[in-house]
Amino acid sequence: MHKITIAIDGYSSTGKSTVAKQLADWLEYVYVDTGAMYRAVTLYAMRTKMIAEGKVDTPKLIAALPQINLQFKREGGAKAEIHLNGENVEKDIRHLNVSEYVSPVATISEVRRKLVEQQQQMGEGKGVVMDGRDIGTVVFPNAELKIFMTASAEQRAQRRYNELLERGDTVTYQEVLENVLERDHIDSTRKDSPLRKAKDAIEIDNSEMNLEDQFHTILQLAKDRIAGRV
Repeated sequence: MHKITIAIDGYSSTGKSTVAKQLADWLEYVYVDTGAMYRAVTLYAMRTKMIAEGKVDTPKLIAALPQINLQFKREGGAKAEIHLNGENVEKDIRHLNVSEYVSPVATISEVRRKLVEQQQQMGEGKGVVMDGRDIGTVVFPNAELKIFMTASAEQRAQRRYNELLERGDTVTYQEVLENVLERDHIDSTRKDSPLRKAKDAIEIDNSEMNLEDQFHTILQLAKDRIAGRV
């Protein structure tokens, strides 16, 4: 069957990763969570004291990039999860303290270049679903299907808040909302590869959509592209 590249971009907590995973499973494509890659670099910086008092030590992090090895591995038949220098850090990267610094880390041009290069290598053979902030604009500008996902900040914050509570984290809705708004601002205004909708991307506002409707809407778009109907 003809394979394509599917790029899913959008704001934080719009469910990009969820629908990308569903799509990859259904199509039997490779799924790459680029957000997890930036979170893993952020976690490394936090663990090595390169983030302190709300600031990232950019020169030190840039110098340490050759020592950061990222891989997606499947363990025991489970879905592929991010490994940082051989350690599974999938759970560690999802905490709110990592979320607070991932956008500033992602603004560093050297970090973006390193990860974009890895992402492009992962998608060389097509048959890939990748989600992030700049997949359709920078990583795969020629992707056959580009989706841009959005939703109200309040709705996104509520979803993220519920996820964190289910995990046992102690947070307030206001803290999560402020984090969502701050990440929106940083992601949209950074100089290197800012978050923006590609000209040929299809925008999907899922503020009022459930996960099933969202999946089937995007799956139909993918089927049309694969069949050459669009």
